[in-house]
Amino acid sequence: MIFTLLAFIVVLGVIILVHETGHFIAARLTGMRVERFSIGFPPRIASKTIGDTEFVLAWIPLGGYVKIAGMIDESMDKKSITGAPDEFMSKNPLQKIFVLSAGVLMNYIMAAVIITGLTLTMGIAHVGEPIIGEVTPDYPAEAAGLLPGDRIVSVGDSSVSDWTDVVGFISHGADTVHLTLAREDSLWSLAIPTIEIEDKGGTRRVIGIVTAVTFEKASVGESLGQGIRFCTMTTGSILGFFKQLAFGQASVQDLAGPVGVAKLSGESARQGLGTFLFFLAFVSVSIGFLNILPLPVLDGGHIVFVLVEAVIRRPISTKVKLIIQQTGFVLLILLILIVTYHDILRLLGR
Repeated sequence: MIFTLLAFIVVLGVIILVHETGHFIAARLTGMRVERFSIGFPPRIASKTIGDTEFVLAWIPLGGYVKIAGMIDESMDKKSITGAPDEFMSKNPLQKIFVLSAGVLMNYIMAAVIITGLTLTMGIAHVGEPIIGEVTPDYPAEAAGLLPGDRIVSVGDSSVSDWTDVVGFISHGADTVHLTLAREDSLWSLAIPTIEIEDKGGTRRVIGIVTAVTFEKASVGESLGQGIRFCTMTTGSILGFFKQLAFGQASVQDLAGPVGVAKLSGESARQGLGTFLFFLAFVSVSIGFLNILPLPVLDGGHIVFVLVEAVIRRPISTKVKLIIQQTGFVLLILLILIVTYHDILRLLGR
């Protein structure tokens, strides 16, 4: 429990720090005054003022914020707009959008750097050959004596050339599957019973084997490409999930909230540094993507304000902004509570 909590704090802490640092750097580059840089939400643990900025470390590690002078944000402070040249509202639309999107940009950069570093260190993963990499305990494959490194030559009367063939023949096969395997210089055949499991609304059959993963050394350019590809593919997967939500093929119950992320943080940390860093990169992209959605309170919602003001050529009234921000904040908290409720149900096996 303590290990999982610590892993969760590290994941959120690093992602929040990187995200808010993006906003902070962009604000300073565009000449905006930053009043507060907070990691976590009140009550505060400690604070220190350096120049015009108060740096705060707070107890609730579920977020953070950079309070820019002259901006209606999560603090709901409407008194900060005075028209001074170093305030948010005194800058042009492009500067505002740059500052608002810088946190998301930093999340994506961090994820790309992590995956680039992992690829340089470990190489590019290759899967696909019909070679067993892992045998799941207490499944038929273990009872039959299959071992990591065994190559599957055929399933039934069909020869196989890659792992997709193996999965296809076993998943949709009979109660018993006939395999021909190669181990060192010997070949042998055996019959193994299959187990039916639920999968994406249907069922499939398994025997308890996982494909082997091999790694090929990668150059700096190839590693950087992997980092960029990871970010684009993860974003595509998230967009796909939202499409499923829109068409009723998925529900809010499928989302992972703080409890779910904490559980996955602990599990990934227990599997080793590489897995933990990969998970950190995935969460960084996910949080970055969610923050750019055009919803009140989120960075994307603030960008919508800027775009609307640029079109109508005047500021949206402070009263309207406050109402939208407060409504968005309440809805966001409600969503977090609903997702957390389903997280807890999953944790309890319900």
